[in-house]
Amino acid sequence: MLSKSDVTDMIYEKKRGAGLTWASIAEGIGMSEVFVTSACLGMNALPRDKADLLTRQLGLPQEAAVVLAEFPTKQWDRQVPTDPCIYRLYEIVGVYGDTLKELIQEKCGNGIMSAIDFSMEVEKVPNPKGDRIEIRMSGKYLGYNAW
Repeated sequence: MLSKSDVTDMIYEKKRGAGLTWASIAEGIGMSEVFVTSACLGMNALPRDKADLLTRQLGLPQEAAVVLAEFPTKQWDRQVPTDPCIYRLYEIVGVYGDTLKELIQEKCGNGIMSAIDFSMEVEKVPNPKGDRIEIRMSGKYLGYNAW
């Protein structure tokens, strides 16, 4: 029986071996690059038809499609990450998290930005002082209900 980790390892192997990008894999099944990457890393579930398409595209066993379509258990290490890229994102939330919360609540009221009804794009933006990374996130606003 394959685990999500097993399937992720198989996907990485096929991706590297074929010289694929996450964008090309996502394009091949008609879904967003961010969501497909997240599903391949085990943090989201693909619709079954898309999981079947991805496994055929990469030449993975059929059992991998079942795993890709299973509901994920969204768990991650809660210690401060040491990978420099992930740490910097963690640092951004640490420094600007309260600011984002204040601005969301000032503009929309007492509530949160949903990570369920959510989309995100990551782009490289040329800049004379050095290339930039632009991350656009869009999540549905969910107001807290008053009792």
